[in-house]
Amino acid sequence: MMDLRFRRAVRGVILDDDDRVLLCRFSAPHPAVPDGADGVWAAPGGGVEPHENPIEALRRELLEETGLVVHDQPPHVWHQEVVGSGHGTDCDGVINDYFLVRAGHFEPVGTLAEEDIQAEGISALRWWSLDEIRTAEVLFSPRDLQLRLHPLIDGLIPADPIALDQP
Repeated sequence: MMDLRFRRAVRGVILDDDDRVLLCRFSAPHPAVPDGADGVWAAPGGGVEPHENPIEALRRELLEETGLVVHDQPPHVWHQEVVGSGHGTDCDGVINDYFLVRAGHFEPVGTLAEEDIQAEGISALRWWSLDEIRTAEVLFSPRDLQLRLHPLIDGLIPADPIALDQP
């Protein structure tokens, strides 16, 4: 059996003082958007470059996409392996490592130019409350986001990252 090759990525679960989570909307065509859907709301982040460790990549990605400067060492809370095409050249899927970032509320404006944000498939950034996520008729990644967020909001940080289902 052949070994799968994964692209490594990091994502920030950014919670503000009111326990709202900042999510970005990825629009089709994008590997995070399933066939037949026009978009999916997910945590901001992206690929780990060969010269970076995951925390360096997280800091860079969150600055580029949201403008947030991360100084501390956020806890690694979730781990996800997604098998599928479109995640990079010669890749069989992506590994998403999620880190919990607590921040005061801010207006998300990244350092990337608007056309670069759009080239990454991001069409919007928005703060979501847990109640809004529970009642929204849109796709989230992970699909059970409201269940996964609740313990984090309550301050229950796992000792080891929790394995998430696809996607």
